[in-house]
Amino acid sequence: MDRTVRNIWLLNLSTFFFFLGISSVNPIVSPFSMTLGASPFLVGTLAGITSVVSLISKPVGGLVGDRGYRLEAMILGNLLSLVSGVLYVVSALTGSIWLFAFTRALHGFSMGIFFPSSLSTAVDLAPVGRVGETLGWRGMMFSLGNIIGPALGGYASDYLGFAGAFFLVVIFSAVGALFVVPVRRDVGRTLVPVEKSEEADYSELLRPYFVAASVALLFFAASYSGVTTFLPALYKELSYPQRVFGTYMMVIGIASFVTRLIGGRSADRMGPIPVSAAGLLTVITGYMLLIRFTTPPASYASAVLIGAGFGLAIPAMQLMALGNLPQRIRTMGSSVYTMFFDLGTMGGQFALGYAAGGLGYAGILRFLPALAGVALLILAVSYFVGDKNG
Repeated sequence: MDRTVRNIWLLNLSTFFFFLGISSVNPIVSPFSMTLGASPFLVGTLAGITSVVSLISKPVGGLVGDRGYRLEAMILGNLLSLVSGVLYVVSALTGSIWLFAFTRALHGFSMGIFFPSSLSTAVDLAPVGRVGETLGWRGMMFSLGNIIGPALGGYASDYLGFAGAFFLVVIFSAVGALFVVPVRRDVGRTLVPVEKSEEADYSELLRPYFVAASVALLFFAASYSGVTTFLPALYKELSYPQRVFGTYMMVIGIASFVTRLIGGRSADRMGPIPVSAAGLLTVITGYMLLIRFTTPPASYASAVLIGAGFGLAIPAMQLMALGNLPQRIRTMGSSVYTMFFDLGTMGGQFALGYAAGGLGYAGILRFLPALAGVALLILAVSYFVGDKNG
């Protein structure tokens, strides 16, 4: 096997296990918060703490990566996630809402360190003309984590309790760190030589397509947070077991897994904006179906559309934002771009959580198509006023 391909896939596996740990927690954060006596607004706040800290810490991750420590940042991110897993278990055993809140913050910090370098190294190592495809393969690892993780978390919490489910984070994070080690030995700091990192000019991040892709991602993330944060709370309120939402997220993950590579390869050939727009249209259709059919098994049809659209849009939007950035600022570009995802997730969790206090968890679902529609409008404007290749 070619060394570059080997290294790409070792990092893909690290990405898979890192996000496997995150996704195994996602379906149980809201139900666990409710067992601690959290109100709907506090449920959203506890979920949103991770996004807040991730948002703040990503520039740190970007600076570290652009100084030549991208692989070290991936290892550190996994190790911080491992510590978070231990603290999750302790919070479950003690019933401490304050420790749980701190742990959510630490997990967010681990994401801020890991994510920018994970994304930028995929672009760095991609063969010429296959950046979208490489991002698609990386995205498939993310989706595979979302297929397996929520189901594992849901079933583990049902049968082993919350502490048993949280311990999965410890295992997955340890494995994720180990996969980066041989790449670090092989590549070292040659991805971004130090002398290049000193020439970084971050004003180049004001390129129109980077800005457009980032702002569109913000509204897309705000809409998606309504599904990941408040749909499990709705199912808990309706007395469904945690595994029901775990299955819902597994369906999203499978659909996203199937379309990720299609989205990446299509973006390489057609340009990223048309593919991103097609993905968002599919997601909006899924949201509208979820409003009509909220409970399982009919709701699983919406999960198919949301996941398929997610898989098409994300690698294309990543290519739109990062594909033409200079290597010396690419990790910071990844940081800023993904910060908009965190900002959108955080804003969605807080705003929709506030709205849920008066409208109920089911009432906030009707906001989701409009939020994703704003993202689609931004992409449409950028397509018609600029270079169609992004």
